[in-house]
Amino acid sequence: MTEIPQPSRPRPLRVLAAMSGGVDSAVAAARAAEAGHDVTGVHLALSANPQSFRTGARGCCTIEDSRDARRAADVIGIPFYVWDLADRFREDVVENFVAEYEAGRTPNPCLRCNEKIKFAALLDKALALGFDAVATGHYARVVTLSDGTRELHRASDMAKDQSYVLGVLDDRQLAHAMFPLGDTVTTKDEIRAEAERRGLAVAKKPDSHDICFIADGDTQGFLANRLGRAEGDIVDESGAKVGTHEGAHGFTIGQRKGLRIGTPAPDGKPRYVLDISPVTNTVTVGPADSLDVGALTAIEPRWCGAAPTGPGTYTAQLRAHGDETEVTAELTDGVLEVSFKEPVRGVAPGQAIVLYAGTRVVGSATIATTSRTTKTPTRV
Repeated sequence: MTEIPQPSRPRPLRVLAAMSGGVDSAVAAARAAEAGHDVTGVHLALSANPQSFRTGARGCCTIEDSRDARRAADVIGIPFYVWDLADRFREDVVENFVAEYEAGRTPNPCLRCNEKIKFAALLDKALALGFDAVATGHYARVVTLSDGTRELHRASDMAKDQSYVLGVLDDRQLAHAMFPLGDTVTTKDEIRAEAERRGLAVAKKPDSHDICFIADGDTQGFLANRLGRAEGDIVDESGAKVGTHEGAHGFTIGQRKGLRIGTPAPDGKPRYVLDISPVTNTVTVGPADSLDVGALTAIEPRWCGAAPTGPGTYTAQLRAHGDETEVTAELTDGVLEVSFKEPVRGVAPGQAIVLYAGTRVVGSATIATTSRTTKTPTRV
């Protein structure tokens, strides 16, 4: 009797599932286990004072979150541990966040956390312990090509895509990354319904939002406590004083609210933050159209695979929930030079630009300078 060959199945992997205590990471861990992988859950203790890190839907990494993650792991039937990475998180994410604002730039701490914590400190420890991959609840896809190389792509559901904050991952990190939710074309309500079907108590838990280590959402207050208050001038584009502030570090390019301007604009229209000078402690404001940027340079590029050669045409995303825009980009002596097909508004040094070729993430870099369509380059 001739034996009919059976299709080969991918071998089970040893997977370390990062479990924040929320619904997405819990469902991701459950799916990885259901796929036949040998899954272990881990909650990252990122706060030296965890009981103060959640206020309703704000913050994360509380004792409550750790307990929620443990209960989810128990229901899934996987081992569970808590790893203390508070010192590393403080040094690589929180202190970087403060230093960037002090220098007049606008950082993205979620992107920094993925780069330095989840896919560096956590991944390195996982590999040292013999795990094959780290799984998270991010909505993105890793596609394996015929030659075994891997690409990072947008999630199947663009409404939930989180590839922007993963644009810092290099090919080595992608080789050990798993995103079980990335192929899901479904609503968040359906993810919650799945969690409920699986008996996961986090099914109705609110999503965390804003900056996780600023539980009350008051970024200016947080920075003032760390950097102090120093009164300075708010000036218009001509240099005329129109108001005062308590620290240039409390502002970001494109900001409209909280400017405390005592002198109305001549045209009566709102004014926005155009420039921040930490050296002189001065904030410059002006009309919305003065925010239009036609080109930028970006530094410290990180590529999700081989670095592109020569000029290329891509789409770019400049914020975690921003729209795509067409660009041409070229890497010259380690600096990414980008030109926009149409001007974009409110681009701030310190933010990340992520390049895409279709749904594929090409890479990311940190914005260093911007060139406005009618202004001289802004350098911070």
